[in-house]
Amino acid sequence: MKQDAFEQVYQGSWQHFSQWLAQRSSPKNAALAIDLPGGLADQDFPATYRKICQQLAIAKRRGYSPALVAKLQEFSDHGHAVLYRAPKVRLNKLLSFFAHEFPQLVRAQWRFMTLSGALFFIPLIATVVLLQYRPELAFSLFDGQQLAEFESMYNPAKQGERLAREDQTDVMMFGHYIFNNVSIGFRTFASGLLAGIGAIFVLLSNGFIIGGVAGHLTAIGYGGPFWQFVVGHSAPELLGIVISGGAGLQLGWALVAPGRYSRRRALVEAAHVGVKLVAGVFAMLVFAAFVEAFWSSIAAVPAVVKYVVGGCIWAFFGFYFWRGGRAESLSITASSLSTAAASMDSQHAS
Repeated sequence: MKQDAFEQVYQGSWQHFSQWLAQRSSPKNAALAIDLPGGLADQDFPATYRKICQQLAIAKRRGYSPALVAKLQEFSDHGHAVLYRAPKVRLNKLLSFFAHEFPQLVRAQWRFMTLSGALFFIPLIATVVLLQYRPELAFSLFDGQQLAEFESMYNPAKQGERLAREDQTDVMMFGHYIFNNVSIGFRTFASGLLAGIGAIFVLLSNGFIIGGVAGHLTAIGYGGPFWQFVVGHSAPELLGIVISGGAGLQLGWALVAPGRYSRRRALVEAAHVGVKLVAGVFAMLVFAAFVEAFWSSIAAVPAVVKYVVGGCIWAFFGFYFWRGGRAESLSITASSLSTAAASMDSQHAS
């Protein structure tokens, strides 16, 4: 085929490809991009890009003009950059995820979340209560050195020492809390791969340990400093552990009872949901670490203020997971119903 005929055959597709690249290469244009009739649609881009590469190879092999080869080479390079660049996380999608999708996912997995909450909070509360009547049982959970360290950290006589902590120490503790919180959350989720048994063990053990610390300090009269410290960040931290556990349990259940799917397909579906849940938990645990480092440790704040702020944070997360995303769900349902009604009307009319 001569070059003139070659260009005539493919000129239209090159024009559409060029317009598509110009539209998608700019973030501002990409946000407003639409697929025009007769143009190149997003889903057609990979196949069209492969054809451009083939046409470039043909042009080089047949010795077409340097201008045509350069033009196709530019299309190929630009297309490669668009096709293989890392996807950008847009702020509106991120906000939509936390405002709508994340709380919807938590509610959709309510059975696993309820089980996870029971496995975590029942041993925690039971241990706190039991140690008020049998304080010696704390030695069944911790050795003497560990208990001494807990008592030193929350000794009311040393509470004022936290006021002397420097800003650099706060930043260092913020990083430490992030690492500690996120590692617990990820471990709780990933352990669900052991048929859910790992997630159950992590939830139970964390419940007993946290309850043991809280119960022991309360029993010996050190509860004031302890509860004032933890009340601010307890909601995002504890709920984050529960949600991670729920995500791990649904991951394990996909292995145990895949249902009508193959075990592999069920695991992939569960992992897709679980990763999104863990992403939301990550944000919660980072927030918890921020509060713990820069608010919870301030001893100058009156206890009543600490408890009020902590109560407000608990109320916020309770309302968030109860109502978050419900308006969008209702709008989607209404839209689906209206579409179905229109379809039925058209069928009747025909």
